[in-house]
Amino acid sequence: MSLVCAICNEVPEHPCISPVSNHVFERRLIEKYIAENGTDPMNGQPLSEEQLVDIKVTHPIRPKAPSATSIPAILKSLQDEWDAVMLHSFTLRQQLQTTRQELSHALYQHDAACRVIARLNKEVTAAREALATLKPQAGLVAPQAVPASQQAAAGAGGEPMEISEQVGMTPEIIQKLQDKATILTTERKKRGKTVPEDLVRAEDLSKYRQVASHAGLHSASIPGILSLDVCPSDTNKVLTGGADKNVVVFDKNEEQIVATLKGHAKKVTSVIYHPSQSVVFSASPDATIRVWSVTGGNCIQVVRAHEAGVTGLSLHATGDYLLSSSEDQYWAFSDIQTGRVLTKVTDESAGCALTCAQFHPDGLIFGTGTADSQIKIWDLKERTNVANFPGHSGPVTSIAFSENGYYLATGAQDSSVKLWDLRKLKNFKTITLDNNYEVKSLVFDQSGTYLAVGGSDIRIYICKQWSEVLNFTDHTGLVTGVAFGENAKFLTSAGMDRSLRFYSL
Repeated sequence: MSLVCAICNEVPEHPCISPVSNHVFERRLIEKYIAENGTDPMNGQPLSEEQLVDIKVTHPIRPKAPSATSIPAILKSLQDEWDAVMLHSFTLRQQLQTTRQELSHALYQHDAACRVIARLNKEVTAAREALATLKPQAGLVAPQAVPASQQAAAGAGGEPMEISEQVGMTPEIIQKLQDKATILTTERKKRGKTVPEDLVRAEDLSKYRQVASHAGLHSASIPGILSLDVCPSDTNKVLTGGADKNVVVFDKNEEQIVATLKGHAKKVTSVIYHPSQSVVFSASPDATIRVWSVTGGNCIQVVRAHEAGVTGLSLHATGDYLLSSSEDQYWAFSDIQTGRVLTKVTDESAGCALTCAQFHPDGLIFGTGTADSQIKIWDLKERTNVANFPGHSGPVTSIAFSENGYYLATGAQDSSVKLWDLRKLKNFKTITLDNNYEVKSLVFDQSGTYLAVGGSDIRIYICKQWSEVLNFTDHTGLVTGVAFGENAKFLTSAGMDRSLRFYSL
C-alpha cells in the first residue's frame, strides 16, 4: 500500500490521518498547518493535534523521481535549482534597491519638514516677542481689563477667569517702575552702611536652637514641603507650598493653620506672601500662577503666562507685578491686578529651560538661572540680557540678591554657592560645600547681613567675612526653603520631611 500526503503529494515519513476529513498527512506538515490555522486543510473544519491518528507502517521508501535516475539528469536538476536561486537573489537585490530609494526619499521629506517646522517656530517666537513689546500707538485702543462681573461669571464654583494674552510694557508702567527704583535707591543711600539696631548679632545667632516643629501642615500621603515664604509685614505669618498641591498659611504665634488653599493640579514649587495685602501667590509645574486671598481662602486670579511648568516666582517692589520663569525657556512679567501678561521673553541663543528667577531690590533688573548652569541678568525696561555669569557646573537651583543690591548669591547642583559682585560683574567668592551637598534655597536677611543656605542641611553665613556661624541638621529630608524673621530674630525652614521648623534663642 502506498500512502500519499494530501499537502505535499509525497510519501510521508510519519503518516497520520485526520478523523475530520479522513485524509493522510505528513505529521510534520499537518502540525505546522494546525498551529497556524487550527483547521483541517482539506475541508476547513476545526482540528487539533490531539485528534490526529498515527498510521503504523513499515518505513516508507520514497520512489525516485523519473528525472533523477542518471548522473546527467541529477546535474541538470542541480543546474536548474542554481539558476532559480540566482534569479531569486537578483529579484531580492532589485527589491532592496527600490526600498533604499524609497527610504532615502522619505528621509529627505522628513528633513525638509523639520526645517519648515523650525522656521515656522522661529517666526512664531518672533511674532510673540513683537506682540509682547508692542506699545499702544495713536488711534489704537489699549486692551481693557476684564470687568469683575465677567470674572465672577467666568467659571463655576468661583473659579477665576484665566487670562494669558500679552498687553505690552506701556510708558506708564515703565515710568512707574522707574519711580519706584528711584525711591528705593534714595532710601538705601539714606541708610548707608548702618546695620539696624535691633538686628540679632552674630554671637547671639550662633546660639540659635530649634524651638518648634510642625509636621501636620501638608498631607502625609504625598509628603514634602517644596517652598516657603514669610510675610514681610507680619513675620508671624508663614506661607508654604507642598507636594500635595496645597498652599498653607500658618500662624507661628498661634501655632495653627490660617488657611489651606487648594486649586493647583500639581505640586506647588514657589510661593510668595504680598508685603502689604492679605494676598499670596503660588506657582506649579501645572503651568499656572495663582493669586489667592488669604482672608477669603479662595483663588482670585489665574495667570497662564507659560506653556510648561513654572520654576520661579518673584514679586516686584511695587507689589503690583510678578516675574516668573519656566521650563518653556521664557520669563514673563505679569500684572497681578488684571492677571494679564505684560511681556514674555526668551534667549533664543541659549535654548535652555529657566530654573529660577529673582528681582533685584531696585526692581529694574533681575536674574534668572538656567538648566545649563548659567546665571543671566536682564534689564526689565529694555527686556534684554545685559550680563551673564558662567561658572557653575550644574543646573542653577536658587539665586538671591543682597539688600544693598551689590551682591548676588547663586547655588547649583555642583555642591557650591557662588557670590558675585554686580558692580564688577565677577565672582569674588565661592563657598565649596560637602560632596553631594544639594543647594535648594538661598536667602539674605532683610538687612543683607546674613546669608542662609538650605539643602542637605541649613547653614548661616555672615556676609563680607562669608564665614559660617550656624549649622542645623534637624531635618530628616532635604531642606527646600529657609527664611529669616524680622531683624533675624528667628529662622524658619521647611523640607521634604513634611515639617516646618523654627529656630531662635
